[in-house]
Amino acid sequence: MTTFVPGRKVDDDINCLVKFDNGARGVLHASQISVGEENNLAIWIYGEKGGLEWHQEHPNYLYVKMMGQPTQVWKRGNDYVGKESAAAARATRLPSGHPEAFFEAMANIYLNFADTVRANIEGKKVDAIVRDFPKVEDGLRGMLFLQTLLKSAGSSKKWTPFAK
Repeated sequence: MTTFVPGRKVDDDINCLVKFDNGARGVLHASQISVGEENNLAIWIYGEKGGLEWHQEHPNYLYVKMMGQPTQVWKRGNDYVGKESAAAARATRLPSGHPEAFFEAMANIYLNFADTVRANIEGKKVDAIVRDFPKVEDGLRGMLFLQTLLKSAGSSKKWTPFAK
């Protein structure tokens, strides 16, 4: 963790290695000082057989990279995406070819929350896809993660355990 801007009370830049319970490892990089970047939230996931790549600045495209095959570009709003993921089908509001992104993502969270509250009031069972919205526990887990990052930054140990 580094603060590059003099007088700033929060860190400007962070780089950390992460190790997941299932043995997977990753790199987290977050920066407020990347000159020329507008947002550039991006996620790369690599496994034994393939990988995925997604960029918030181009949210309608998911790059699917399978071993020994050309990269596929999956576009939001197409039937093939909904066949692979009921959650993606539910979250899609517009037909393919129309931009959909940040505001719709927030609307999907609010919709799922409202549908869950409505179903609970009516005594109906709520599907897991509908219950897909952040809970208080998720916020607490995020704060605990940040606390662990701060502890790790001040430690000489290689790995700092994340107390869930």
